[in-house]
Amino acid sequence: MELGFVGLGKMGMNMVTRLRRDQHRIVVFDRSAELVKQAEEQGCIGASSPADLVGKLTAPRAVWIMVPSGTPTEETVQTVGALLQTGDTIIDGGNTRFHDDVRRAASLKPKGIQYVDAGTSGGIWGLKVGYCLMVGGDAATVTRLAPVFKTLAPESGWAHVGGVGAGHYVKMVHNGIEYSMMQGYAEGFELMSKSEYNLDLARIADLWTHGSVVRSWLLELAAGALKDDPRLATLKGYVQDSGEGRWMIADAIEKDVPVPTLTAALFTRFRSRQGESFAEKMLAALRNAFGGHSVRR
Repeated sequence: MELGFVGLGKMGMNMVTRLRRDQHRIVVFDRSAELVKQAEEQGCIGASSPADLVGKLTAPRAVWIMVPSGTPTEETVQTVGALLQTGDTIIDGGNTRFHDDVRRAASLKPKGIQYVDAGTSGGIWGLKVGYCLMVGGDAATVTRLAPVFKTLAPESGWAHVGGVGAGHYVKMVHNGIEYSMMQGYAEGFELMSKSEYNLDLARIADLWTHGSVVRSWLLELAAGALKDDPRLATLKGYVQDSGEGRWMIADAIEKDVPVPTLTAALFTRFRSRQGESFAEKMLAALRNAFGGHSVRR
């Protein structure tokens, strides 16, 4: 089928490449003319602006937006929405907070424009193995877009999970679980790295991918990273977050649902960004004050 696509970053470029493999007609736009040119080499049709992109599509149009979350996505939805007409559809495949999906869908509804949110998991590996897609929106609209989802996903790798916002809500929880799994592996491997047994961490990570109850794709990635750099000596322990963990904790508070594992994992990421923690200086100062315990100056 035909699809407009805005945003040709690491995931976006791989997604349009995968779509072209199934001969979908893809019209692309990105602020980088060089990236548009690269997509054209994959058989996409380049556009010089959002207006040019919309003009090269046939009604009813569908435009997939794959730009950074927050302001870039908000501005792109508004820009594209102003150019579309009744019967057209915007698909947001980025990391958007589900509340924003509901608001955007409501703002587009008076114009007769449909809004679909597609939580997308797969990262840079999606080109090869496909993307897991969690899709929210009107059932009829999602059904019309099914050929696109089928191409992007592996077999049984996409589902319509509910109304507008449901796709990004499920993706939010997915990422919260991901944080917790990663933290579990991180703590276990740190403990083994300090073992008196001089353990081969890469070999153990690979071992656990074969039949172990803790096997996962994340563990496979851990095994690969440790094989390349057994002590991760080339990395700094600075860990960012893309927002979903914070949103999940806020939602859990609103619903009185305990999520202690996710909370600890997110706060550990915060700690990783501190060159030196004032809180830990305070702990040292207090131990020295009440017990005379030694401190490092």
